[in-house]
Amino acid sequence: MEQSTVPALFLDRDGTLIADAHYLADASRVQLLSGAAAAVAKANAAQVPVVVVTNQSGIARGLITQAQYEAVRDQTNTLLGAGGAAVLATYHCPHWGHPKEPCECRKPGLGMYREAAAAYQLDLTHSAYIGDRWRDVQPALATGGIGILVPGIETPSADVEDARSALSARIFMAENILDAVSIALALISARTPLQPPTGVQ
Repeated sequence: MEQSTVPALFLDRDGTLIADAHYLADASRVQLLSGAAAAVAKANAAQVPVVVVTNQSGIARGLITQAQYEAVRDQTNTLLGAGGAAVLATYHCPHWGHPKEPCECRKPGLGMYREAAAAYQLDLTHSAYIGDRWRDVQPALATGGIGILVPGIETPSADVEDARSALSARIFMAENILDAVSIALALISARTPLQPPTGVQ
């Protein structure tokens, strides 16, 4: 008998949950962004799993170590916990992302999402993909889910334009992370019958 699947919120980390310090190696410098804990706590209250997905090419570039990444991850979770919030899991892509060295996990690739879906029986088709870069939102186009861009101080103008040009029943923009999570939860609870493009597993 197959296990049932549930939708989730897939959140970017740097620039979405914490301040983007560019290859953050020092856990003591982790700063939650305004509304981050409240947004995750709101999803917790709605019993919708929250999964953090983050590109960490600094590992491959030699700018941060795996241990430093893990310390920053743990501190992020500690600060969220202090705000009454919890994430189900965190996935990271440690690869460079060089065109000659492609990988399946670097966003907007679906590797991390599929890994989480397999581990926790998550429904990618009805999940929401939230972040401050267009690559954080793009997986919604591949899976049939909901994508929400939350522009921040580090968001390139081209990413904002890409999101605006794609605004639809599946792609949205929000002023802050709390609004983004509110939009996502409303759509998830409505169980909008979205279908993934042909060929998406």
